[in-house]
Amino acid sequence: MPRELKSERRGPQKADSVVVFLHGYGADGADLLGLADPLAPHLPGTAFYAPNAPEPCVNNPMGYQWFPIPWMDGSSEEQARASAAQSFDDVNAFLDTVLADEGVTPDRLALVGFSQGTMMALAVAPQRAPELAGVVGFSGRLLEPEKAAEVRTKPPVLLIHGDQDPVVPFESMGIAGEALQDAGFTVYGHVMKGTGHGISPDGLSVALAFLKERLAAGS
Repeated sequence: MPRELKSERRGPQKADSVVVFLHGYGADGADLLGLADPLAPHLPGTAFYAPNAPEPCVNNPMGYQWFPIPWMDGSSEEQARASAAQSFDDVNAFLDTVLADEGVTPDRLALVGFSQGTMMALAVAPQRAPELAGVVGFSGRLLEPEKAAEVRTKPPVLLIHGDQDPVVPFESMGIAGEALQDAGFTVYGHVMKGTGHGISPDGLSVALAFLKERLAAGS
């Protein structure tokens, strides 16, 4: 059974598109929902959601995790895989509920992930049908690059990464991009120069341009 994800909503009462943020390890939905403030004026018909991951974070009890990270918290690979699989189900159920509540079609919904949230977005979106509008992945990686072609749909993907990231290696962006392109995805990339594990203004601007194009394409 999927676990219910708690989320705040921002945006107009009657929206014609949706952006769902998936936060990183040890954070919470509010950590990314603040991005709605600079994005909303440029996406006036969009509702923004940022659910909390379903599990308290082992390393930060004030935050949440989509799955444990063995080399950081002492969990086993089996625990991490099982937890991730459950969280995939949780996010899918959440997206189904949001689509129904907002009365929009999947091509009007985009996922924006950061770090572990990017790993979730890149795993969940291609297994959904009909196809979502697109995926923006900040500072993350593709969990299983060798399985990139084992998908149901291939939504456009924008990968954004800081070249000074000490948490998720910058090389992860190239590995994910190459695997996705080889699998037939349309992939765009942007390097946040001099940026660590975070989101720079230029990265957010590129994400906004992608979201405007993708959500306009589905209208």
